[in-house]
Amino acid sequence: MSGVSAIYVGRVMHARHRPRRHALNYRVFSLLLDLDELPELDNGMRFFGYNRWAVFSFWDKDHGNGRPRELRNWIHQQLLAAEIAIEDITVRIVCYPRILGYVFNPLTVYFCHGPDGALRAILYEVCNTFRERHTYVIPVKGHEGETIRQSCVKELYVSPFVPMGCRYNFRIEPPGDRVLIGIQETDAEGLLLVATFSGSRRELSDRRLLRTFIQYPLMTLKVMAGIHWEAFRLWAKGNPVYRHRPARDPVSTTIVATQTSEVPQHEPS
Repeated sequence: MSGVSAIYVGRVMHARHRPRRHALNYRVFSLLLDLDELPELDNGMRFFGYNRWAVFSFWDKDHGNGRPRELRNWIHQQLLAAEIAIEDITVRIVCYPRILGYVFNPLTVYFCHGPDGALRAILYEVCNTFRERHTYVIPVKGHEGETIRQSCVKELYVSPFVPMGCRYNFRIEPPGDRVLIGIQETDAEGLLLVATFSGSRRELSDRRLLRTFIQYPLMTLKVMAGIHWEAFRLWAKGNPVYRHRPARDPVSTTIVATQTSEVPQHEPS
């Protein structure tokens, strides 16, 4: 189908620099979904569903505040809290879909464009394996060129091998023919971890989805299995383990007013 929505085929790469070096490299794909196109995609495709079961599907309840059919309103609330006008806003989401009903998204990225096409904000929705979710809302101001650089303080426990006193430094090339989502995680001593997803655009169609399913069978299950396998490898290398302390609220948001000012907001689910 023609439109903005697409498949991005590429690789996820992680490189840990301290205290024990470790790297991973997996072939994956993500979907780019224009929020306005979801009803049309749902009606016009056999292998993709919106808020319903299909081979590939996207559900509002997997994102935002976790409530069914409230994602658009939730996004608007976050943008208004960041003092970003929502009139005629366009939201494009990069994430893993559910495959045969299962998904785990470590990171979902929302690209929010104004009516002039300019990128107004990026939302970074981080999930951990304890069913906690934290979103960082960062306005985009005066963006020129192809690369966007943003940063924020880490607010959510993610990995038992990374402490909480860290900062995320994002390097983003918004979706076009290619997409790049890069994160450098740093602490007081410097660089700890680099994680990137880079992918090339493919048409979103039933034919391409079927081909993708054959090439990446049960990918979302493999994502979760890979997380546990890499955790075992990190433990075996003797990396220190940091215990999980439950988040005050399982769903929360930080509005990043500037590069150095973060205002946490909590939403009980």
